[in-house]
Parts: sequence; structure tokens; C-alpha cells
Amino acid sequence: MTRTIYIGERPIGDNHPCFIIAEAGVNHNGDPELAKKLIASATECGADAVKFQKRTVEDILIKAALEKTYDSPTALAPTYGEHRKKLELSKNAWQELRDFAKENKIIFFASAWDPKSADFLDELGTPVFKTASADLTNLPLLEHIAKKGKPVIMSTGMSTIEEIDEAVETVLAKNKKVILMHCVSDYPCSEDKVNLKMIGVLRERYGLPVGYSGHETGVAISVAARALGAVAIEKHFTLDRATIGPDHAASLEPEGLRRVVKYIRVAVDPAMGDGVKKITETELKQRAKLAKSIAARVSIPKGTLISADMLTIKGPGTHLKPKYLNDLVGKTAKADILEDTLVPIEALEW
Repeated sequence: MTRTIYIGERPIGDNHPCFIIAEAGVNHNGDPELAKKLIASATECGADAVKFQKRTVEDILIKAALEKTYDSPTALAPTYGEHRKKLELSKNAWQELRDFAKENKIIFFASAWDPKSADFLDELGTPVFKTASADLTNLPLLEHIAKKGKPVIMSTGMSTIEEIDEAVETVLAKNKKVILMHCVSDYPCSEDKVNLKMIGVLRERYGLPVGYSGHETGVAISVAARALGAVAIEKHFTLDRATIGPDHAASLEPEGLRRVVKYIRVAVDPAMGDGVKKITETELKQRAKLAKSIAARVSIPKGTLISADMLTIKGPGTHLKPKYLNDLVGKTAKADILEDTLVPIEALEW
């Protein structure tokens, strides 16, 4: 797969640096100033992008769900609807955050959970759309977003492979700029549930760039996902995991995000290479010293018919490769070969 998707001027895909997304989500708890701090911190940590979430709360839940008592330890209000509304930002706040992100030179976008939110984000000028795992089966929303023509990043958690087939088909019918994100929607996700091999499965099945959206604690799995070919890494991000709110406990704090960025940028990305097998200059020197060549077990005078028992394999690896040993048997030596020396390369032509 060589497809490259551009978000603004940033290329994402094979043979490009990993696209690292700080998923601020709703960890601003409805406070625009906290949202700005998340943007500033994500920038300082070296992320490529900071992502939030946008919902039209009354459009995504029925009345009974909105009015349902919400007694979670992370609740911000007594009913689920009120809780969700406290996590929303005003139009002015969104505009300020967009401008603040631009000043910080970090890509700014959000998950759109409904058509009105998608329209709002489009008008806001976000360069890419994200769709949540919860909406992978919401084909009308996916089609609505795809028609806008901007790149679409699709999370694939809590879904079957057949449902991913349908979602991909729906979006590709309107928009070819798609990045899939392998995801397991457990909060937090235990290591034995992560299933990183799905990154390769999705790449092979759809021929699309595939990233990883991780909900596990720690940094190791996201780094491993990059090593397995994930073109983008998304991690939930907060300033303080002890903060009350739905996603803080399953998020990285700045130091964790900084480590993800560092390990990927400094170690994994340079180590990815281009997939073309070649010998490095250092290896050439090692090979000459440590590899093996065909050598004379005994002195072989000029005119001697060479037999197998006259030959052996020894270093250094600067002359005939061992694979040519049988080709020498039966040849007549046209020069003297001293005992325990390497057989000359021209012996193959004797």
C-alpha cells in the first residue's frame, strides 16, 4: 500500500512520519480555558494534532436517555443529558480554540457525532473529520460526512468486520480520502484485548492507511502499534488523570504523551526504513571480516584436479562464497594454491 492522505499539507501514510493525535476529547470539561491549556500542552509535547469532540446532545439521544439519572463517579450532573451538555463548548469557544491552535501551529479537528456537528465543524474550517467507533454503523452520518470531501478518519471499535465493510464501502462511494483506525472501545483497555494484529488485517482487507486509537494505559502499546505499521496514533490526553470527567482516567498526562512522541519520533520512525533489503556500509566491513569463503585444506599445485577433500570453508568472507564449493570440484588448478589460503575468485573460470 502506497496511498497517502493529506491533512492540510501534512502527508499521512506509508513512508511518512507517524501522525500523532492528542485526543483531548471532552477533557476540557466544558471549560474553554482548560481546552486552550490542552492545546498548548499537546503542542509542547510534540503532537501533530489535537482533537476534540462535538455533539448536538439533544440530537443523539432520546428523551428517556437524556433524563436518565447519571450517578457515575465521573458524572458532572445528575442526569446523563445534563452531564453531556456540560461537556459542550459554545460557538465562540470553538472559534477561539481553532485560532489558538493555529497560533500554536498544531492541526485542530474534532469527532462529529451528528450531522449538525459535522456541518458546524465544516464551517469552522477543520481540515479533517473523525468518526467515533460508536457511529461506525451510523451509515447516514458517515455518508453525510464523506460528501464534504475532506479526509475522514474512522475508528473501528465495537464493530464486526462485516460492519467495517459496510462503513468503508459507504464512505469510499463518496470520498476516497479515508484513514481507518484500529480501536478497542474498552476504557481502559487491558493489554490482552488490544489485538494489534488487526492493523495488518485492515491494511490487507481494504488497501487503506491504517492507524491505531488506543485506550490502554501506558505508552508501550502505542509505540508497538507504530512498529506494526500504524500510520497514525491517537491517545486520549489530559492534564490530570484524577480530574472528574468521563475520559480522564483512561488518558495520558503530558509526560506520557511526551514519551509516546519521543519513542516514535526518535526510535521507531527512523527504524522503520523503506522495506528494501540492503547491506549497510558498516555491515560490509563486518561481512568481510566475519563471513566465510572457500579455502584450500591442503596445498593444491598448478595442474592438480581439484577434489572436494582439498577444500574447506573459512573466513574472511572476501573471496568465493561457500555456495560455489561444488562448482570447483573437478576443475584443474591453473595456478598454485597454498594450504590454508583462500581460493582465488578466478578459479571458477578454470
